[in-house]
Amino acid sequence: MDAIQQHMLDTYRAARLQEVPPPLPGTHDVRTLREVRDYRRFEAVLSGRPAEGRLRAALTRLLAPLRHRPPACR
Repeated sequence: MDAIQQHMLDTYRAARLQEVPPPLPGTHDVRTLREVRDYRRFEAVLSGRPAEGRLRAALTRLLAPLRHRPPACR
């Protein structure tokens, strides 16, 4: 079921039960992503790893061999 369809059903149910309707889908996505990022940074600090730059360092290690390849044959 699509998120909008589910939201419409939940809104209808809330109206029938005279409850507060749920927020629109995607309303709290940015906040949730920030909370996940902050939690992962917190866990990294507790385990003794660097809290910032981990993704960039991982991508650099992953993509480093691609930069040093010889040019393609023509």
